[in-house]
Amino acid sequence: MIFYVENEVEAKFDFDIEDIAVTVAKKVLETEGFDGEAEINLTITDDDGIQEINKEFRDMDKPTDVLSFPMIEYDTPGDFSVIEEQKIDVYNPDNESIMFGEIVINENRVRSQALEYGHSEKREFAFLVAHSMLHLCGYDHMTDDEAKVMEAKQREVLDDLGITRD
Repeated sequence: MIFYVENEVEAKFDFDIEDIAVTVAKKVLETEGFDGEAEINLTITDDDGIQEINKEFRDMDKPTDVLSFPMIEYDTPGDFSVIEEQKIDVYNPDNESIMFGEIVINENRVRSQALEYGHSEKREFAFLVAHSMLHLCGYDHMTDDEAKVMEAKQREVLDDLGITRD
């Protein structure tokens, strides 16, 4: 896996950002059955940074916790067979990887949501990575049924990694 991290706000946690992000991302891809070389970009920003991105790309002028920008267009979530058809758009010949997409995480929300939900910042960060990775694999939560599927998958990944709600 090729994983790029841009920490725009120089966020510091009591865990290694890249290590947790890569561990969770790999677990999601393994659980979903993707066995190729994936390229993922992660940006850590703050309320202002994510609000600007949210406004520009989603026309929502407010901060959020995480944004996901998948490169692959799926017919069915987790069906990676579509990659072959889209290879010209998602294949990076420089490192022979499939560009899955970008994740943007709001440092402030990692901290505030960890407090709100009564778990560690590491668990909140890992949850946001898992959630976003599932979006990069084509999942969504627009309906109750879709949300149940995503929630179960997120829980499975984090439980398998032993990253629980402490």
